[in-house]
Order: sequence, then C-alpha cells, then structure tokens
Amino acid sequence: MTVVKAFGPALAGFAMMIAVPVWAGNKLIPQGTKVAVAKSGLTVNPDREWNRMGARPGRNSETWTIDGDGLNDVTFYSGIENDKTLFREVNKRAKPLPRFASNMLLTDIPALFENSYSIALDTQVMKIDSVQSTTFLGAKGIKFSFTFSRLNEEVRRKGEASAAIIDGRLYMITFEAPDVYYFERDVPAYRAVVASAAIEAGAARK
Repeated sequence: MTVVKAFGPALAGFAMMIAVPVWAGNKLIPQGTKVAVAKSGLTVNPDREWNRMGARPGRNSETWTIDGDGLNDVTFYSGIENDKTLFREVNKRAKPLPRFASNMLLTDIPALFENSYSIALDTQVMKIDSVQSTTFLGAKGIKFSFTFSRLNEEVRRKGEASAAIIDGRLYMITFEAPDVYYFERDVPAYRAVVASAAIEAGAARK
C-alpha cells in the first residue's frame, strides 16, 4: 500500500513526492509482539504496527517503516562485528565505507554513522546535532541526533539513534523522517521500540 493520509492538500502532495509504496513482499509487524530483528538475538516489542522492509541495508541490519520508505524509517544494526561496515559497499574502490572497530569509544559511533551515511547516500548535507550518554540494552550507550538531506532532494530530514558496544559488537537503532510533520509524529513510536529492546541471553557472544 502507498500511504498518503488526510494531512491536507499541501502535505498530501509532499507525501506523494517522497513516499515509496509498502510492497506486498514486506512483512507486517503487529503491535505488542516481541520479535527478533536483523536475524539476531536482538528483540523488540513495538507499541504499534510497523512494516518490515524486504530490502536490507546490510548483512546485520533491517529497516521498518510505518507509512513507507523515506517517510518514517527505523533501522536496526545488530551485532556489527570488528572490521565490518554498517551498510553494503556502494563503491568500495573509490569510496570505501568506514568500518566498525571493536576498540572504538562510544563517542566514535556518531562519526562512524555520519561518515557511513555521507557515502551511502552520496551527500555532504549530514550533521550530528547532539550527543549524550544513555543506557541502551542494559549497557553504557550513546544517544545522538542528526539532520541530513538525500542527494537531489530538498527535504530536510531529522534523525535519532541509540547505540552500545557489547562484547565487542555494535548494536544500534536509528530513526529518520522528514522534518515536516513525520518526525515529531512518529519519534515516540521509535522511542518505544528502543525502550523495549533487549538481547536474548548469550546472543551477543555467538
């Protein structure tokens, strides 16, 4: 389904320009059901329905959306190992993606994310806006916010992320949405997902 709700003519037109249909190949994630994400021991229990996208940004990741790709995206990065990238390489020879290192500091994670996004989206309009410590998955973590625009697109997007390094692996959940309407409306649902996140016993050590 392509989702354009009764937001008024101007906002509906905006949504039509940037929305991508939620294809039948994707999977509905029901409200109030604990599910494992990114083919890993990371689990979440969403407080509303989401759609799991069929396309995966990387080997250890997956993306959910409410209304369609580009409107409200949550991406899970689960157990990224040492010397691995967050995304699939776009142009490894000319623009190799930065790699996660198990000895990174938590404060290095926002820069890893920013540099990875800048290459993957081919955009220099990417900025980390705030960084603070947090507890994530029962461990010391980091929370940061960011803004960016995609290539050849004037839409300003806002995002938020929570991350932790557990047993030498990176776990991170991010959210992004257009600054107009969608971010403020849907960020509470993202935060509920983050609050519910847990790692099944022994999963981080596999």
